[in-house]
Amino acid sequence: MKHLLKTVTLGLALSTSLQTSTLLAAEPAATTAEQTQPAVGQKTEVTWKNVPTQTISAGDLNFAYRELGKHNGGTPVVLLTHLAAVLDNWDPRIVDGIAAKHHVIAFDNRGIGASSGSPSNSIEQMADDAIVFIKAMGLQKVDVLGFSLGGMVAQEVVLKEPQLVRKMVLAGTGPAGGEGISSVAGVTYYDMLRGFFTGQDAKQFLFFTRTPGGIEAGKAFLARLKERTEDRDTEISVSAFMAQLEALRVWGKKAPADLSVVQQPVLVVNGDQDRMVPTTNTHDLARRLPNSQLIIYPDAGHGGAFQFHADFVRSTLEFLTR
Repeated sequence: MKHLLKTVTLGLALSTSLQTSTLLAAEPAATTAEQTQPAVGQKTEVTWKNVPTQTISAGDLNFAYRELGKHNGGTPVVLLTHLAAVLDNWDPRIVDGIAAKHHVIAFDNRGIGASSGSPSNSIEQMADDAIVFIKAMGLQKVDVLGFSLGGMVAQEVVLKEPQLVRKMVLAGTGPAGGEGISSVAGVTYYDMLRGFFTGQDAKQFLFFTRTPGGIEAGKAFLARLKERTEDRDTEISVSAFMAQLEALRVWGKKAPADLSVVQQPVLVVNGDQDRMVPTTNTHDLARRLPNSQLIIYPDAGHGGAFQFHADFVRSTLEFLTR
């Protein structure tokens, strides 16, 4: 059973699909026309699928990170990712889309992916570590884009150090104590097993609806996650995954925070059928934030921002520019 748990856990974190014929197999990354080698003398465009992974030290921690669009200047956009995710779980279309206009930085928090340290089992500690990373990068003001678990971390960051945050984008997330958040583990385990026994990636069930449109969007998203074939991040460990689930359970039972003190502009986004963090939380979050804008995508689940990535990028760029 422990071996099965490890396999389906890593299947959630990786972009490859689990196969029913073996507990350890994962599909090799697909080769696309975009991955062909450039001609001699031709400069390779730096995108999310080939940007190098770097490391920065902060005290006793070494954070793995990637950054794009630094030449754009302005307020950097720091990305905070979801449960079980490492750097390779960010949708390339979203990162590249935002990096076309902004300086974008994504990192692995403590004990996640290639970052050192023991993984945290509290949202508050994850926020503290995110603040440590941001300051280690020499940044005095950032925009924050948090998805799911990352959106919860983002809320704690702005409450802890409001002067550090200019604007926030919160996708597929909800407030502390929100409906169903403490039960994310149950939904996750169920869909991990569905994925395992059907030979599919669990994110197909967790992030997308089971309608034709949702299924196709899920397949397209998973294909995009495979575009990076070299210098991929370290897989999340089972212990890190379990620590994150514990953090979600406790945060879901926590008394709601007073979000009326958050004066920063916030873009709140989700699909209309989120099973992981029920969409009612998205509406609640937008109501609690005094300076918020709400977008709800139709026939979309937890990964609505990925399903409607073109509109999400456009809306985010407009929001950050205002």
